[in-house]
Amino acid sequence: MSSGVRAALLLILGIAVAGMVIWWFSIQAPAPAPAVPVAEPPQLPASSAAAGPPAIEHPLEEPAGPLAAGQVDAALTELLGRKAVTSFLQTSDFPRRFAATVDNLGRAHAPVALWPVNPTGGRFTVQELPDGPVIGADNAARYTPLVLLAESADTARAAQLYRRMYPLLQRAYEELGYPKRYFNDRLVEVIDTLLATPEAEYPIKLRLVEVKGPIPSERPWVRYEYADPALESLTAGQKILVRAGPVNARRLKAKLAEFRAQVAKGAARR
Repeated sequence: MSSGVRAALLLILGIAVAGMVIWWFSIQAPAPAPAVPVAEPPQLPASSAAAGPPAIEHPLEEPAGPLAAGQVDAALTELLGRKAVTSFLQTSDFPRRFAATVDNLGRAHAPVALWPVNPTGGRFTVQELPDGPVIGADNAARYTPLVLLAESADTARAAQLYRRMYPLLQRAYEELGYPKRYFNDRLVEVIDTLLATPEAEYPIKLRLVEVKGPIPSERPWVRYEYADPALESLTAGQKILVRAGPVNARRLKAKLAEFRAQVAKGAARR
């Protein structure tokens, strides 16, 4: 199977591989708040709830050959091969995992328990400078192969696969607590948030979160956060792009913009 087909599926699974990249970074980055098992719907004013569901902003055309729930694993295996599916993906309850991860990429935290991908080895490295720690200079290079894989994707084919899976994704999104919202609108909203990720000044300064107690931490690298409050306040997905480094971030944004053009109408909101 061509690398383009493999990359296309990865593009769907992680919004242009963001889902894969989040694993690489988040197993090494701090988790300042407890993970929650499901996406948490925003609280809407009573007047908004009574008004009914909002109009669909980015409708999708009817998919050709939509997937049934029992066909997801076979479809993934047909496209990627059993070895790749076993190595990379969490196929159990896959539509729900994907819908929850997309939604959480636009929030403060993206609980790892729901991601549709398996963990990848490696560890976040920090460089100590006279004025404090910064993200290690070699970190970005570790993600370049994944970025190259994303760039090799056939974006039109990726969008076609996404549309085939869409009925399952919409149902999963509703079950997560959004019965009156359209999942593709949320996906486009999250992509727009990622595209609006600000350019950071490198090297990026870090701050080690102090944890008081009699037992020293055996994993101090998971307690780092951005020293700049503006960066620390970014969404989970935006933080991923910042950690990927400026070159990788620009390349991933370009792929995200291509995918957005296939599934949405109107210009991206910056």
